[in-house]
Amino acid sequence: MADPRPRLIASDLEGVLVPEIWIAFAEKTGIEQLRLTTRDVPDYDQLMQMRIKILRDRKLRLQDIQEVIAGISPLPGAEEFAGWIREQTQFVILSDTFYEFAKPLMAKLGYPTLFCHSLEVDDEGTITGYRLRLDESKRRAVKAFGELQFHTLALGDSYNDIAMLQRADLGVLFDPPKNVVDDYPGLPVVRNYDEARTFIQQWLAAG
Repeated sequence: MADPRPRLIASDLEGVLVPEIWIAFAEKTGIEQLRLTTRDVPDYDQLMQMRIKILRDRKLRLQDIQEVIAGISPLPGAEEFAGWIREQTQFVILSDTFYEFAKPLMAKLGYPTLFCHSLEVDDEGTITGYRLRLDESKRRAVKAFGELQFHTLALGDSYNDIAMLQRADLGVLFDPPKNVVDDYPGLPVVRNYDEARTFIQQWLAAG
């Protein structure tokens, strides 16, 4: 019997629709440690504390990161993919990035709905900390969608997406690294937007 609930797609941002912001900044500054992402480090707070310490020690400010972000474009085909999803069904981006980073990227994606976090910045523009919207915000958002009677498909690529993918009615890994696939072999994998479209079309048709 078909599920009568309306369909909703929740997607991660970095690694699915746009390049990793911290990797782009690492390439600009030459700081190799900043290349580490949630694909490499499962503990998000540990990763962020490391990043904030590096920025403080190197006297790098929010503006320095924003200047790099201004030059970042969505992944090839991402704008069309996001627009296609919005034509098919409801679409929300759930990300562990920050509003202070994401605004120019949202403009390039056609302003989809974004739930993410906020940075703490002092008067000199130094990042001093961060404020999570909620602990386990991606998982809790998907749980709330279910309580609102949505049937949810979630897309993600990293360790910090796993709880969201497992909580969704259907969780799909999008072009994940081998270590994530090896650790979570039960999750289906798509490698590009064409495969994701086919998967989504089948999911929508099954409803």
